[in-house]
Formats: sequence, C-alpha cells, structure tokens
Amino acid sequence: MTSRLTIAIPLSERRAWLQLSKQCVLGCAAIAAVTFVAYRLKFPLATVGFVYLLVVVVASLIYGIWQATLISLVAVSCLNYFFIPPVLSFTVADPRDWAALVSFQVCALFVSRLSSREQRNARDANRQRIHMGKLYELSRGILLFDLHNPPGPQLVHRIRRIFLADDVAIFDANLARLDHEGSWSPEEQQVAKTTYFVDKNEDDHEVRTTRRVIRGGSNSLGAMAIRGDVDPLIADAIASLAAIAFERYRSYEKEASAESARQAEQLRVAVLDALAHAFKTPLTVIRTASCGLLEMGTLDKAESELAALIDEESVNLNQLCTQLLQTAKLETASVTLHTEPVIVSKLVNEVVADLANTLKGHPVELSIEEQAAPLQGDRVLLELILTQYLDNAAKYSAPETPIEINVRETNSELMLSVRNRGSVIQIQDRERVFERFYRSSDAKDRAPGAGLGLSIVKKAAEAHHGHVWVISSESEGTTFFLSMPKLQAGGY
Repeated sequence: MTSRLTIAIPLSERRAWLQLSKQCVLGCAAIAAVTFVAYRLKFPLATVGFVYLLVVVVASLIYGIWQATLISLVAVSCLNYFFIPPVLSFTVADPRDWAALVSFQVCALFVSRLSSREQRNARDANRQRIHMGKLYELSRGILLFDLHNPPGPQLVHRIRRIFLADDVAIFDANLARLDHEGSWSPEEQQVAKTTYFVDKNEDDHEVRTTRRVIRGGSNSLGAMAIRGDVDPLIADAIASLAAIAFERYRSYEKEASAESARQAEQLRVAVLDALAHAFKTPLTVIRTASCGLLEMGTLDKAESELAALIDEESVNLNQLCTQLLQTAKLETASVTLHTEPVIVSKLVNEVVADLANTLKGHPVELSIEEQAAPLQGDRVLLELILTQYLDNAAKYSAPETPIEINVRETNSELMLSVRNRGSVIQIQDRERVFERFYRSSDAKDRAPGAGLGLSIVKKAAEAHHGHVWVISSESEGTTFFLSMPKLQAGGY
C-alpha cells in the first residue's frame, strides 16, 4: 500500500501566489507585445531597450521589485534574441552587445529597486499616518469616557471598532474585572488575565494575537489581548493609552471619594454644632432648677441627693456640649486664630490655679524655662490644650502621685509636657487616643468621658502648625507632649 503525502497550503498563501502569477504574466505579455511591434517595424536596438526599460519601471511601480525583476529578465532575453546580431539567436557576437545587455539589466534592476523602495516607503508612511489617526481617535475617545462607569467596557468597544480587531479582552486589576468583545470563548478571554499574572508581553503571529501588560509607571494596572492585524508597536501604544484611561478613572474615583468625605464631614460638623447649641439651653434650665431646689433648703436628705446628682450630671452634659462646640469650630474648613503674645509660664500658673479642685491630692511640680519673648498664639486654644492635659493627668494618675509640667523652648519651637504616674497607655493605643470618640479599654474602666478631649487638643495643636504625642511606660509613667513653632507676630 502506498501513502500519498499531502501538504495543505493556506488559502491566503494560494491567493498571494495566484496574484503574483497574474502580475508576471501581464508583464511578460506587455514585453511580448512590444517585441512584436518593434520587430515588425524594425526598431533600432536603443529604441527597443528604452521601451523595455519603461515597461520594467511601470511594472515595478505597479507590482513590486520581484515581478519587475522577472519581467526585466524576459526583456533581456527578447532583446538578445530578436534585436542583437545574430538575430533569432541567443548568441552574442560583439562584446559591445554584451555590455549593452548587462547595462540594460543592471539599469532595470537598479531602477526597479529604487522604485520599489520609494513605493514601500510611501506605503509605510501611509500606514503610519493611518495608525496615528487611529491612535489619535482612541486618545480623544478616552478623554470623552464616562468616568462614572468602569473604563474596561468602553476601551474594548473603541479598540475593536477603531482598529478593526476580531476580538479584544481587557483585564482591570484595580476593579478585578474582565471585559471583552468578539467571538472569543470563555477560556480564550482569560488570556488577558493570564498575561497580567505572567507579566509578559507576547505576539503570536500564527493565531494573530497580541498580548500586552498595561503599566502605569512601574506598576501593572492590568492586561489586554487583541486578535487581529495589529502592529506590535501600535499594540504598545494602545496599552499606554489604556493605562492612561485606568489612571484617569482611579483619579476620578479618589476625587469623588474625597469630595464625598468632605461633604460628609461638613454635614457631621454642622450636626454637632446644631446639637450642642440645642442642648445648651435646656441644660442651663435644668441646672438652674437643680441649684434652686438645693438653695431652698426644703428638701429632705434623699431629695437633696437626687437634686445634687441632677446638678452634677447637668454640669457634665454642659461640658460635653462645650467640647462638641469646640470640635465643630476646630474642624471647619478654616480655623481663624486670634493670636496674641502669650507668656507661657503665666498661662501655666493660671490654669493650675483654675484647676485647683480637679488637681486636689496631686502635687504639681513645675519646671519652666524663662521665655526670651512671648509666644504668638491663640490664648484660648493654648489654655484648652493645657487644661485637657492636666484634667487627663488627674483622672488617670494614681492617688497622691505628683503631676509634672515641663516647658522648654529652642530657637524655633516650644515644647510643653505633662507627666503623671498611673495606668500605662498601650503602644497600639498611643496614636488612636487622639482620635475623636476613641477610648482605650483601660481608660473606659478608670474614668468617665466621651473621648473628645484629646481629639480637640490635636486639632488645636494643628491649628498652630504643631503636633502632639504621648509616651507611656510602667517605670516612667505617661507623658503627653505639645510641640509648636515659635512664629513672629502676624500669626500662622
């Protein structure tokens, strides 16, 4: 039994060979027509040579260099056989005729090559112009994207339409979504996601598929896969434009989130301010009534205790409302500081005197350097910071333990610290204690509070371009710090 070997030639290649054959046949037919006319009319050799050269040049311009080369060989053969003595023979008797034949062939090939190269350059330039036009159309389309919707579906649609691709798939790593258009199967669509995880660009000419990682700087934002006739350099440019689309969408998301957060913060501050003002009036009435009942002296012991409890809690609620108002004031878009010269040592002594009842049972130890010049700051806010530090120190320190106040200054800043001996603030809580409404688990059990005081301290310090922090240990106790720059008169 004999086996027959069959080689399958792709349809596109068969069409190309058929087209090439037709072009060569047409060129050779033109040479044959010229030869017939010139031979019958007895054209001289020079005239026939120029006509042959014209046919070769026209074939090069229309078809290409390979067709022109074949036609030039046919023309040389006809020139030798019909017009160079001895006629109707391929024999060349005169060496000068050899020179003429060789010169004709070299000239024909040279002109064909130049023509073909210029034609190729023109085609390349035209192709580049078309590509640049398509890239411009894609970039303009990206600027018109609806940023309220993910960029993936919009990208695949435009890429497929503009570049006439068969299939397009894009994986957006930020949104973890895969978008596609075309006839790809679900397995083939995963090529884009695979490209992102492999982090490698590839071109598969057999299946006409181009894969690119979409990068924003050094970061991989996603990947794309395109099936169709897309130049690798154009694929790189498309990937760069896709990265711009991803970055625009992410930037818009961040701006939208920031704007939403800002509006929510404004609403929250407005609500805090409204509630605090709304509570102030009834609390004042409650405290006035409780004080009046106590002053009348007509209550028995149990009634007096209840009235005193009402008075005490109304005071606490009034302080809480005051803190809420201070928070609302400090968290507005712009805080206006009423700066004035402040002698810190004098301010410390005044605050300590005002808090004599709060600090009862805790000796206060002062260590204050003499100021070279008054500090420019908002006296009310500075007093608020120191009051809160001392109030916290009294609440959370062990009974009868001292509270140390230390003030130091350098050429550029002033540092104030308040130290007490008591419960230790854990490392994970030392940043968070300055957050609004946050209270550490240890603090909740030791003293009442709403978690607003230290957040107000932080905002007041930031309004002075300063910062606050705390250190705490069993051996050294807990110390709260305030550091703020020393500025000239004129404010911050």
